[in-house]
Amino acid sequence: MTEQRPGIGRVTAAIVAIAAMLPYLTLKILWLTGSSLGVADPELMSDPAMTGLNAMTFGMDAVGLVLALAFSMRWGLRLPAWLVLLPLWVGTGLLSVVVVTAPVALAAGGAAVFSGGPIASWVYLMVYGGFVGQGCGLMAAFALYARDRWPAVFTTRLGHPFTSATRSFQEVVAWGALLVAGATGVIRLSWTVSEPFTAALQDGFKGLLTIAGALALLALVRRRASGPFWRPLVVAWLGSGVLFGWGLYAMILRSAGGPLGSGSGGIADFVELFGLLTGLVMGMCGAFLLVERSAGRSGVGDVQPVQDALEGEDRERDRQTADHGHR
Repeated sequence: MTEQRPGIGRVTAAIVAIAAMLPYLTLKILWLTGSSLGVADPELMSDPAMTGLNAMTFGMDAVGLVLALAFSMRWGLRLPAWLVLLPLWVGTGLLSVVVVTAPVALAAGGAAVFSGGPIASWVYLMVYGGFVGQGCGLMAAFALYARDRWPAVFTTRLGHPFTSATRSFQEVVAWGALLVAGATGVIRLSWTVSEPFTAALQDGFKGLLTIAGALALLALVRRRASGPFWRPLVVAWLGSGVLFGWGLYAMILRSAGGPLGSGSGGIADFVELFGLLTGLVMGMCGAFLLVERSAGRSGVGDVQPVQDALEGEDRERDRQTADHGHR
C-alpha cells in the first residue's frame, strides 16, 4: 500500500471531531480532579462508581481523539487494521444513536429535555452537542480514510465471488443473529409505546437499526444481490456496533452500581445482555467475512496479495518465461 497525503476533506472532518471532543475531555478532567462544575450535588462526583465511570468515559474519548489524529496523518495508514476498526466499531455504534436522536429530541422538546436531576442543563447541551460533532466528524473522517486504505470495499459488488472456508458457518451465525436481534429489536420497539419521548426515540432507533443490521449481515454472508458491497456493510457495521456498544455500556453501569447503575432490571437487563452477545457474534462473523474477502481481492483488507516473482533467480528447472500469463 502506498501512503498518500490525507485529503482536505479527511483533515477537516478530523479537526471537527477533535474540536468537538475537547470540551468534554476538559469537563471530565475537572470532575476527576475534584471540581463540581455543573453539578448541583458535589457529593455525586465523589462517589467511587462515578469516579470510575468518569475515568472510563474520559479514556474512551481520548481513544477517539487519537483515532481522529490518525485519520489526519500519514502514519494512520500504517496502524494495524484491528487497532482502527475495533474502537471505531464500538464508537460509531454508541455515537450513531446520539447523532440521530439528540437533535430530534432537542428540536421537539427544546432545552427542557435535559432539565432535572443533579446535572445542569448546559452540561447536557455541551456534552450531547459535542457527541454530535465528534460523531459526524469521526464517521466522515473514517469513511474517507477507509476509502483511501481499502478502496476495493467501495468499488466491488456484493456478489463478488471469493473462496470462503467458513461460509456455511457464517450463514448459521447470521441466521441465528437475525433471530435474536429481531426479538430484541421488536421488544425495544414495543417499549416506545409507553416511554417518554426521548427514551422512546432512542429505543425506537436502536430497535430499527438492530433489525436492519442483522438483515444486512445475512445479505453480506449470502451474497445473493448485485448492489455495492459497502451499502449492507455500513448497515451491518452500525447495527452490530449499536448492539455491542450500548449493551456493554449498560452492563458496565449495572456492574458498577452507583447513581447511574440503579433502575431498569428485569427484561431490560436481558435485552441489553443478549444485545451485547449478539453484537459480538455479528462483529466476529463480519470480521471473518472481511478477512476471507480480502484474501481474494487486493485492497479489500489489510494484507495485499503477493505478486508472482517473474524475474526471480534463474534455476535450471525454471522454464517459465517472463511473459507467461501476461499476453
